[in-house]
Amino acid sequence: MGFVKTQSELERYYALKVREFPDAKMLGVMFAADDEQTRALLPPPLEQADLPGGLIFIAEYGATNLGPGYREAGLFLRCRYQGTPGAYCLSMPIDSEPNRLHNGRDIYGFPKKAATIHFESNAEGARGWVERLGVRFVEIAMTKSGTLAELPPTGPTYLFKASPRADLEPGFDGPVLLVEQRTEIQPRSIALGTASLTFTESEADPWVELQSASVLMAFQIDSHNRMLPGKVLAEVDGAAFLPHYFKMTDFFCG
Repeated sequence: MGFVKTQSELERYYALKVREFPDAKMLGVMFAADDEQTRALLPPPLEQADLPGGLIFIAEYGATNLGPGYREAGLFLRCRYQGTPGAYCLSMPIDSEPNRLHNGRDIYGFPKKAATIHFESNAEGARGWVERLGVRFVEIAMTKSGTLAELPPTGPTYLFKASPRADLEPGFDGPVLLVEQRTEIQPRSIALGTASLTFTESEADPWVELQSASVLMAFQIDSHNRMLPGKVLAEVDGAAFLPHYFKMTDFFCG
């Protein structure tokens, strides 16, 4: 396990095509949002969904086939690409060590940032929050009221991969790639209910931009999740993507 990997090590790594999360617990809300606001947050060539809004989740994963468990959160906006419905990942805090950041961020393009994440659940409800740089910028508190037998079909997640220019000129060293990735969720139990969704202003994590979002449904799922290999769909306009790129990092320009 030195700096330079052996052929055997590389073969074992690339044989692990599917990331397994056999003990996933996910608290989340589906929300509706303003059409004009969410449309402005979608990088081209993604298009607005028929129902503007999206999904927020806070999750706790037990041991995975990549190592110990961890916690994660995500903010997704419903969208379409060439007529196919899916979701664009706008933000993804994570509380784990760098290899999980590499798995999601470098391979697929998930906009992961290290954070402190809380998750708890019981028979009556569930609660979770995310904090970075001293600000607890999102919190969900759910009260359970029913169950669901199975999940409705879900589409792909749309992501973007890009490398900023080494000479610090505006743009990228190479193409900007639109990536599609799918995750299979095999639920053991699905609880539904109502929830409060609270945003707090944060310069680094501006989820408060969706302050006007209205919760349509809250859920808490215990499941086995399988993160499938992604694929590149297209090369996209780098200049059009540039204003959207900096969700990947804390943008402080003085």
